[in-house]
Amino acid sequence: MTLFLGDLTNQTSLLGSTAASVTLTARSTMLLAQDKVAGGSAVFYAILGVLGFLGLMLLFFVARYWKLWFQAYMSAADIKLYSLIRMHFTKVNPNVVVQAKVMSAQAELDTNRETGISTRRLEAHYLAGGNVMNVIHAIIAAHRAEIPLDFDQAAAIDLAGRDVLDAVQTSVYPKVIDCPDPSRSGKTTLSAITKNGIELRVRARVTVRTNIAQLIGGATEDTIIARVGEAIISSIGSAGTHFNVLENPDMITRVVLSLSLIHI
Repeated sequence: MTLFLGDLTNQTSLLGSTAASVTLTARSTMLLAQDKVAGGSAVFYAILGVLGFLGLMLLFFVARYWKLWFQAYMSAADIKLYSLIRMHFTKVNPNVVVQAKVMSAQAELDTNRETGISTRRLEAHYLAGGNVMNVIHAIIAAHRAEIPLDFDQAAAIDLAGRDVLDAVQTSVYPKVIDCPDPSRSGKTTLSAITKNGIELRVRARVTVRTNIAQLIGGATEDTIIARVGEAIISSIGSAGTHFNVLENPDMITRVVLSLSLIHI
């Protein structure tokens, strides 16, 4: 009887130990499950916060550039909304690009994305420091006057420091230049001496027309005035007497025209 009771006592203690172990295991499992749920909730809220922030940013840009995009859309200017958002980060003025693209579309210029006046090309010219609106005005004027001038050529002229719009206008309407120009040099006449020692005072007016194809590297107004003045002085200085110059003033014109700077 004593042995039997002792075995029962031992079995009771073993059962108690087993129950305690099961209880600890269950609690550990519950704690692990709670940690996983808490970790998953934190990740979920973090993702939700990031998506909310991105959504607010998108809503901000849409509200800011909606009018510009709608203006371009109604004008068939082919400008995407994400292009306007990209301009915000590349420091390009979207108002200038949209206005230039709208003007090009309304003037029926080639606005093809590959070969025409595309949004990317306008952005690139703006970032290069070019005058986008001046270039578009020049292309439109040349298109109306049936003068061949594409965007690449006009942009190259503009970046070279020349006024492409003034060049187109001078190509259509020739300009008259005084030589010498009182506004530049303060002089009203040129002084030259013939071989017989007689001084002649001359003032010339020359008509110039721009050659668009040779504008880059061509002569400016200052260069033309200087070269014409040089030709006048040279032709008078080579004359035997002052009577030769007075009788044949065309000799000066022939020397000036031989410079290939002016088209009269």
